[in-house]
Amino acid sequence: MSRKRLTREETREQTTQRLLDAALKVIARKGLEGTSVEDIAAAAGYSRGAFYSNFSTKDDLFIELLRRDHEQLTGELAALRNDALPLEHIEARVTEFYSRLCGDDIECFMNWTEARLLAVRDTRFRAKLNALLDEKRDQIAQFIEYFFKRLGVAPPLPAQQLALGFMSLAEGIMLSTLSSPEEMSAATAESLRALFLTAVIHSARTERELATAAME
Repeated sequence: MSRKRLTREETREQTTQRLLDAALKVIARKGLEGTSVEDIAAAAGYSRGAFYSNFSTKDDLFIELLRRDHEQLTGELAALRNDALPLEHIEARVTEFYSRLCGDDIECFMNWTEARLLAVRDTRFRAKLNALLDEKRDQIAQFIEYFFKRLGVAPPLPAQQLALGFMSLAEGIMLSTLSSPEEMSAATAESLRALFLTAVIHSARTERELATAAME
């Protein structure tokens, strides 16, 4: 059976994805500044020309790499805003989601950390990164509002603040796990994430039970 011939757009997307996959690993290992266009192209099996046929600059590639990772995670979260799903199922899935918020994938997390550091030094890059982070926070906040609406109670803090708290805690725990593994083991990290999430959900359930009891 002959292989299906790819269209020009499909070929371009395949090349783009291979460059992004290569960049994910190289930048995580060497940092953005220490990674050259040639490093990325060679790791993907292409020439320098192939890189510039798909991306204008290394920063453009880096933002696209982050954007695709962001869209995958927030797409999963958006799919949970579904009234047909039992609340218990949503709760179990969001617990799993939170454990991957900063990525069990170390390379992904290293790239997001690299982006945070670059944003401190480069105001133009900061604007691009903040646009992605704002989208991520908004998606998480929308889910928080939906989840508490399903519970029938108000969240203990504004949804945007809770979303920021979830993101910040996840990032901090992951960074401690990588930089001080003897102090922050993977098991401890998972316990802390679960504790924070469980505490927020438990407080909501308790509030609902109290409100129900007061009406009886």
